[in-house]
Amino acid sequence: MTARLIDGAALAVQIKQQVAHDAAALTARGVQPGLAVILVGDSQASAVYVRNKVKACEQAGIHSVFDHLPGDTSQATLLARIAELNADPSVHGILVQLPLPAQIDPQSVIAAIDPAKDVDGFHVRNAGALMTGAPLFKPCTPYGVMKMLEQLGTPLRGAEAVVVGASNIVGKPMALLLLQAGATVTICNSKTRDLPAHTRRADVLVVAVGRERMITGDMVKPGAIVIDVGMNRYSSGPKAGKLCGDVDFDSAVNVAGAITPVPGGVGPMTIAMLMVNTIESARRDPRLKEAA
Repeated sequence: MTARLIDGAALAVQIKQQVAHDAAALTARGVQPGLAVILVGDSQASAVYVRNKVKACEQAGIHSVFDHLPGDTSQATLLARIAELNADPSVHGILVQLPLPAQIDPQSVIAAIDPAKDVDGFHVRNAGALMTGAPLFKPCTPYGVMKMLEQLGTPLRGAEAVVVGASNIVGKPMALLLLQAGATVTICNSKTRDLPAHTRRADVLVVAVGRERMITGDMVKPGAIVIDVGMNRYSSGPKAGKLCGDVDFDSAVNVAGAITPVPGGVGPMTIAMLMVNTIESARRDPRLKEAA
């Protein structure tokens, strides 16, 4: 059996087309959606992510503000810039690219963003509201995974879902969204005993740990849906330096029922859902009510 490939890139294109339509409609009513992205330092990987986000916004008709600050920027300077963007009515979403230089505390930065503009869904008010099922914004990567499962027609109610990785950015919110969809959810982490015993019973397996090919085909339940959130590079062999995920695709593809590739799986969906969240924020712009 060869698994069905879950084409996140193709689904992201469809979502971006709807975003462009929504952005045009809002702009026609006098409110152009706006997203501000801040990059601190010169990380090449972060620069690529930011460039892709800014480009996607421009293509969809979303006004983009891009601040590239030097690596020695102080925390006070960054917080002051965030305060300016919080007060700017043309900006509906604020994203500070992580990771940040050592002199800046990421939690302080996230806390400084207006929760109503926290399109990443990382602010403690949005994270806490996710627990009750009513966040202003769902975190982009888990939100994208749920959209992929929805398109696949995956019946989540009653399904066994296993999330490997317990980060605040992916693992924890992913588990909450799956739980809200009716799945029975297990969260695994680096301390989990006998990890294969958990992964082998998963109808839906989501892996987000940042470790190259740690989930192999013999750890996957036959016919399972495998979502690989990881983005790593082969450390050795003929593919050394090329992108790979947290799942050993070559072995898992012969066991799973459906699987996301890396690249071309979850990554494009993260950017697409960032844009969806920005549109949602723009819809709450008080100027729309005034014009109605």
